[in-house]
Amino acid sequence: MTDTAASAQVPLVNYLVLGDRPHLVANQCTNCGARFFDRRNACASCSGTSFEKVDIATEGEVRSFTIVTLAAPGVPVPFVAAVIDCGGTSVRANIINTPPDPDHVKLGMRVRLATYSLGTDDQGTEAIGFGFEPA
Repeated sequence: MTDTAASAQVPLVNYLVLGDRPHLVANQCTNCGARFFDRRNACASCSGTSFEKVDIATEGEVRSFTIVTLAAPGVPVPFVAAVIDCGGTSVRANIINTPPDPDHVKLGMRVRLATYSLGTDDQGTEAIGFGFEPA
């Protein structure tokens, strides 16, 4: 295996940009400014059909969360699912790198984007996911 193959990385979702400064990118409606992480033919807010790519803030604040204790087989529990306000853009993600309990996760908590490895395939390509960790 070569160093190039061992260091190849792919993001789990197409709106995660890897590199020296990992960040998320949204599709922003050029008419009303609504932001979406998925591909859109029309804006759900104003029905506009023109979008531009915009970088999302990498730090934010926990607006809501739940501690998940029951999940599909093979999914480790407990974990914290949250909605993060990143400079006015809502991002759904897990809170990572902290114990999943109410002593460590709070409403209004400041968090920052963090990436982590989901595993490496037989060709040496590593899948990268994201979450938010306490700032």
